[in-house]
Amino acid sequence: MSSVAARFAEIVGGSYLLSGDAIPEDYAHDEALTAPPRPPAHLAKPQSTREVADLLKAANELGVPVTARGSGTGLSGGARPRADGLLVSFERMNAVLEIDTANHVAVVQPGVTLAELNTQAAEAGLGYTVSPGEPSASIGGNVGTNAGGMRAIKYGVTRHHVVGLEAVLATGDIIRTGGKISKVSSGYDLTQLIIGSEGTLAVVTEIIVKLHPRLAHSATVLAPFTTFDEVLTAVPKIVSSGLEPHILEYIDSQTLAAISEYTEHGLGVPDRIRDTAQAYLVVALENRDNDRLQADVVALGGLLDELGAIEVYVLEGNSARELIEAREKSFWTAKARGADDIIDVVVPRAAMPEFLRRTRETVQSYGAGAAGCGHAGDGNVHLGIFCEEPERREKLLTEIFALGMELGGAISGEHGLGQTKSEYFLDLEDPAKIALMRRIKESFDPAGILNPGDPYVERG
Repeated sequence: MSSVAARFAEIVGGSYLLSGDAIPEDYAHDEALTAPPRPPAHLAKPQSTREVADLLKAANELGVPVTARGSGTGLSGGARPRADGLLVSFERMNAVLEIDTANHVAVVQPGVTLAELNTQAAEAGLGYTVSPGEPSASIGGNVGTNAGGMRAIKYGVTRHHVVGLEAVLATGDIIRTGGKISKVSSGYDLTQLIIGSEGTLAVVTEIIVKLHPRLAHSATVLAPFTTFDEVLTAVPKIVSSGLEPHILEYIDSQTLAAISEYTEHGLGVPDRIRDTAQAYLVVALENRDNDRLQADVVALGGLLDELGAIEVYVLEGNSARELIEAREKSFWTAKARGADDIIDVVVPRAAMPEFLRRTRETVQSYGAGAAGCGHAGDGNVHLGIFCEEPERREKLLTEIFALGMELGGAISGEHGLGQTKSEYFLDLEDPAKIALMRRIKESFDPAGILNPGDPYVERG
């Protein structure tokens, strides 16, 4: 055992420090399609904040790069380690420490999965409303990327639900930010600064999240439309209707067909409709009272009919669950179909029609393909890109990202930049903003050991 490995092993115990070929291949990657596996030199599995702090202090002194890992479900290479680095896995720090029913919060360790948090919260009639589509994702990973998901239209994204953090700086110092409080106006908001920083500023070891009362009744509506423009024109009118959907998604016809094939669910759409529809809206409503819910469903059906829907399908029980689950599996569907990359550009909701129209034109001009779905309620577009040749794909993605930014959007709405989108960010973002971000990074992590390879460190 090397002296570096021996020092890390002293901290976490020899059974929880692996090096070299002893590290399983799964730790070498996340789910990004364009970031090939890269094993770390060392893998540590700490059990406490103190162990994390000692690991970071040692790594800082030794100049060893550190990458934090939750469940490894990220889509941008953010958890892919450095070959000469230390990967810190939070699989042993996976406890729900408290469900506080008086303050409607939960205190969790970073390795807790969305599924486990919601299972325990449900026992108290509560739920965590951020739902990025993968229940095995960890809360720590969600904090790292500021994950969103289908429910963001009503409930917002991770940063709207995290009220406090415990985090370890690169020096090994432990800080606490926020708390079981709903507002604060005392100094800089370090909680919000760390959320979405993808492990580049600090390593999060404890999280306080908001919980919400569970609503007993829900219904899901599927509405096919003849054209994309009709779908996207309908979205702002649904949002302004007062019906308050908690899910408002679009799915293009190619993606729905692929989802149906991949999941073996026909979703009850007749062939004559499939042959006509270019895109679909998925709208989900919820209420504590079933009669009120049914009245809202009737109102929604009437509105969709006025907006040009070919048909309106009200899905209940298994059918509704199957549709939502199928939508959540869209990444796996695209991967199974051979997509070369997955992107999640976000634009202002009103700009979606122009963005999708011009993106389709750009994709066609490259002789490439694109299919997908997205959070129509908040302008987050998820596209599987089919363009095998790397240089041509890079040029295509640069044009798509530039278009999104031109329309007032951003390269990533919820997946993060990671190691797959950083170069595009550096090329397209305001240099003054990048310089400011690098100064912030230096303040938190002077030696630059936390998740190096991110856009906040100088090239090369």
